[in-house]
Amino acid sequence: MFLEKSNNSERSGWVEVICGSMFSGKTEELIRRLKRARIAQQKVEIYKPVIDTRYDKEDIVSHDDNSVKSTPVHSSNQILLMANDFDVVGIDEAQFFDDDLSAVCNILANNGIRVIVAGLDMDYLGNPFGPIPALLATAEFVTKVHAICPICGDLANYSHRTVDQGGQVMLGETDVYEPLCRRHFLEKQKQQQKKK
Repeated sequence: MFLEKSNNSERSGWVEVICGSMFSGKTEELIRRLKRARIAQQKVEIYKPVIDTRYDKEDIVSHDDNSVKSTPVHSSNQILLMANDFDVVGIDEAQFFDDDLSAVCNILANNGIRVIVAGLDMDYLGNPFGPIPALLATAEFVTKVHAICPICGDLANYSHRTVDQGGQVMLGETDVYEPLCRRHFLEKQKQQQKKK
């Protein structure tokens, strides 16, 4: 799918976005691509937002317990300052970054760096989440991954919050979120509205 090394003498960068709902394998796919780049002997660095401490303060960890060392950062501009000497830059949980992330990724790509970004494309209400829409518009490659709806077995595109707590950002796992297909997401949203 992606060439880890190009035959071009000039280094050309690009942006890849991996998006989808909770439990869809976004981080797993990010880790897979980063490992392939390392096998190709490319210099790789990975960043994540400091807010994401669910599994580990530093490592990026998938739901399948695969992990890779990363550098936690407070803002997307920190990535720009640190990522100059790498061939490939990975960014996980992109939805938690500020709106400058798209510009940062494009600057890195313009400088010949392959940028691989993973994040939720929608929040728990089904609305576009953080800088992801801008990244989707400017990326050369977009991969949308899906979980499985536990109710019917269809593809799940939504991250439904199972607890009654407001605010767009709430860290959690299966104790707080479940992946749902469109039909069951809409049904549960209606049920929650009736309770209010």
